[in-house]
Amino acid sequence: MVTVAHPQAPPNTVTTPPTARITPAPATRHLGPNWYATVMGTAIIASAGATLPVHVPGLRTACTAVWALSLLMLAALVAARTLHWVHHRDQARAHLLDPAVAPFYGCLSMALLAVGGGALLVGEDWIGTGAAVALDAVLFTAGTVIGLAAAVAIPYLMVVKHRAEPGQASPVWLLPLVAPMVSAALGPLLVPHLPAGQAQETLLLGCFAMFGLSLLATLVMLPMIFARLLTGGPFPLALTPTLFLVLGPLGQSTTAVNKFADTAATGVVPAPYDQGFAVFAVLYGVPVTGFALLWLALAAAMVVRARRRGMGFSMTWWAFTFPVGTCVTGAEGLGKHTGLAVYDGLAIALYVLLVTAWAVASTQTLRGLLSGRLLAAPRPARQAPVPVTGRTT
Repeated sequence: MVTVAHPQAPPNTVTTPPTARITPAPATRHLGPNWYATVMGTAIIASAGATLPVHVPGLRTACTAVWALSLLMLAALVAARTLHWVHHRDQARAHLLDPAVAPFYGCLSMALLAVGGGALLVGEDWIGTGAAVALDAVLFTAGTVIGLAAAVAIPYLMVVKHRAEPGQASPVWLLPLVAPMVSAALGPLLVPHLPAGQAQETLLLGCFAMFGLSLLATLVMLPMIFARLLTGGPFPLALTPTLFLVLGPLGQSTTAVNKFADTAATGVVPAPYDQGFAVFAVLYGVPVTGFALLWLALAAAMVVRARRRGMGFSMTWWAFTFPVGTCVTGAEGLGKHTGLAVYDGLAIALYVLLVTAWAVASTQTLRGLLSGRLLAAPRPARQAPVPVTGRTT
């Protein structure tokens, strides 16, 4: 079998014809940066489950085990991607110059940040608080630096190298812009472990700055994506799940403002800013969550449509995990700050959806790895037949 890739699809994202043959290739040659989405989608299971507004026996232990799995996945993937850059630099450069693949470099940042945040939320149960803080500090720093670099470098490449057309606008373009928002949402977890005073306030306000950076960049990009849908029609079947990526900046920004309020309430910032963060968490989070639910319904309807038209599994199915997980954590924060049971119920319902999506995506990914299909070389697009003339008599 061989993977048939759409011109605007990331590598290995389209279903494979059952009668095709796999193109032999080294294991890491076609391992793109989109694979970091598997780490993100796994780590968010642990982080979102750890703060659910309901007590389920054994849930925290299960979440810790899933976090440990995400840590192992991250280590293995970083090693594999290092081999990719060492031995297949031509392919790595081609990925950077491909407007459908380059935005996925934002996933590296988010994978580091998601695993680091999980260390403080649940990992400390197994490795201890000191080790959890140290691990998160390293991963948060690396993830933030990479995320900020990607937020500048990828748009720069899109301007000077990619020459993308308006009809090619995709939610994938949001990935490098969302990475600083993940830093903003997870940075407050480290604030209590810094010296009181300047250090704590600097980190908190630095996270607030990254919140603004990511939010404004997202607001610039979203109209392009929505206009592409309205004027260009549905995405190709394999790209339809990427509509869920829009939920990422919505859920993550809601999570971030709630984390700011929690941290400010501990006295990190002086009055009246501490109360201002609490007010902002509700005034921002409620309407944004409303829009997130609207987009979730639209994206789900498009996915059902695509499924009925033959959409099979591809790596884009991992878009059903991390973005939904951010909506879980956003709803959890709103439930805490508003005291409304409706947000607690929303968080639980979305978490059930998240776990289901993760189970399906991880199972299908494992099958694809074992068969070799997901790491196979994409088949070149078929050439149109050369027109010829000939006598018929």
